[in-house]
Amino acid sequence: MKMQVGILGYGNLGRGVECAIRQNPDMELAAVFTRRNPEKVHILTESAKVCMVDEIESWTDKIDVLILCGGSATDLPEQTPKYAKLFNVIDSFDTHARIPEHFANVDAAAKEAGKVAVISVGWDPGMFSLNRLYANAILPEGKDYTFWGKGVSQGHSDAIRRIAGVKDAKQYTIPVEEALEAVRNGENPELTTRQKHTRECFVVLEEGADAAKVEEEIKTMPNYFADYDTTVHFISEEELKANHSGIPHGGMVLRSGKTGWNKENSHLIEYRLKLDSNPEFTSSVIVAYARAAYRLAKEGQTGCKTVFDIAPAYLSSKSGEELRKMML
Repeated sequence: MKMQVGILGYGNLGRGVECAIRQNPDMELAAVFTRRNPEKVHILTESAKVCMVDEIESWTDKIDVLILCGGSATDLPEQTPKYAKLFNVIDSFDTHARIPEHFANVDAAAKEAGKVAVISVGWDPGMFSLNRLYANAILPEGKDYTFWGKGVSQGHSDAIRRIAGVKDAKQYTIPVEEALEAVRNGENPELTTRQKHTRECFVVLEEGADAAKVEEEIKTMPNYFADYDTTVHFISEEELKANHSGIPHGGMVLRSGKTGWNKENSHLIEYRLKLDSNPEFTSSVIVAYARAAYRLAKEGQTGCKTVFDIAPAYLSSKSGEELRKMML
């Protein structure tokens, strides 16, 4: 019997999860739950159903893991604790500063219901978090560096689109090459926010909008652009669609460290991702951890977990014997 998976929310992430499930032969998409009219949501999996969110409670005995594909700002803080009372769940909550609070809320709900919940799964937080932990454990004397990009930041792009006079926009986060090279050369630089990344914006204006005013509003926006060297390009809607329709991303986690009695030897650990599709890669990580949540639940475990708590073997469809033979 294949593991039965449910998806809540069918945006970029939900569609990515559906595609990832198709690549995992031990899984099957059972249903997609949406706040929209189900008749207007067209999914790719013919055997799966599309249902209103209101129907979700009737699926508690038909779904092994529910994957929550909402946003971190308002959806997941409410949805993950709520649905952890009904299902084994997994989310991609990525507001780093609020993870401890989110963990506590989800842990209480999942333990009370006897369910497993896995939060903050993706590439950062997620795969980058794991690599930071591994590198810190291996090189306790050292420094961490994380660079993001070059890639589209969906949150920053949305922030630009909310500005009056903006019709559409894409924003790219770009690592500063000199800063990255200094880390790779073992110089252990102290880097400010501005020294690590630049931001490049491609903006389509509404007719009659004041370009200078929009540019000033972008560059001075606190928490988004004010702390960065930011370039703004005004382009046509056709050019945006032709050249900026994808959602690529990526980045690097690095740790430079010293070993030896007198710290005489230097080492550099680097983990790098180059992604054509940010949501599809995130979805692929989530689906692997959905398998882990299912296995942990089968073992009788309960409560909230993060990527730090789950052994790698739980992610793979291969048996322990196969993993030891093929990958160890």
